[in-house]
Amino acid sequence: MDFPLSGRSFLRELDFTTEEWNYLLDLAAQLKAAKRSGKETKYLEGRNIALIFEKSSTRTRCSFETAAFDQGAHTTYLDPASSHLGVKESVADTARVLGRMYDAIELRGNDQTTAELLHEWSGVPVYNGLTDAWHPTQMLADMLTMREHSDRPLHETAFAYVGDARYNMGRSLLVTGAMMGMRTVICAPESLQPPAEVIEMARERARETGAEIVITEDVGEVRGCDFLHTDMWVSMGEPDSVWDERVALLRPYRVDAKMMELAGENTKFMHCLPSLHDTSTAVGRRIYEKYGLDGCEVSNEVFESPASVVFDQAENRLHTIKAVMVATLGR
Repeated sequence: MDFPLSGRSFLRELDFTTEEWNYLLDLAAQLKAAKRSGKETKYLEGRNIALIFEKSSTRTRCSFETAAFDQGAHTTYLDPASSHLGVKESVADTARVLGRMYDAIELRGNDQTTAELLHEWSGVPVYNGLTDAWHPTQMLADMLTMREHSDRPLHETAFAYVGDARYNMGRSLLVTGAMMGMRTVICAPESLQPPAEVIEMARERARETGAEIVITEDVGEVRGCDFLHTDMWVSMGEPDSVWDERVALLRPYRVDAKMMELAGENTKFMHCLPSLHDTSTAVGRRIYEKYGLDGCEVSNEVFESPASVVFDQAENRLHTIKAVMVATLGR
């Protein structure tokens, strides 16, 4: 196998061409098929990968660890208590140490700058497992899922994201949709829309790919979309005090049966997870008791419906993360 992205870091979507992104999606599909057939080739034997988690995770950690194991690589998991990153040791110093011991570094962190510094100083590929600004591993999983659940190529497909679009999910879906030539609808209150500079980056890429970019407060714009995405209304690390304002702003953007019907008869529902879709969690129960919402950003009816592809999406984190590691470290 050829590895045209050998040695590259994976920090944000816009660092890649559309052709390179499609290569990663094709590779992920091949690796997924190989795993399911029991005929997977191990391209990462002897590799060692450091996994730095400033923020906890289920899907990201499990995907990186399982992908590495499947491919013959070894991982070291570093949570906030397991390293001095940014506290007693600078990011640059940590990067230079890890770069001498590991073949690659993954970061699920608070700040995009940390990922950039690890890339600058480590001398090995760095993978962004999530930062405040971007979520590129999730985007590969989302695009693979949409490709699997559509009878048309991505550039002929439309999707909408509804909710708080200021941070990683809203930004990343916006620019990735532009990269893939898709009709991309970001539907959010004006105060929760992506930053102007991110919108301009997306429009610039859209001029190359023919993508249609729609930034709107109007929920009616989801009409005709093949996929409807959302995310939790309060992000990890935000204080509980923002819930009152956020619920007031986002109630009209809650994905329920009515919104799905508006989008279209065959529209699929997507969510990066975790999701507050019922009262089976402590947070879900508090939301219900305080605001009367049985299911926050999405109703349980939609989440558990045949239209929901969220667990296909979650599984695809494994296959797409594996593709990134194989493409950049394979031998």
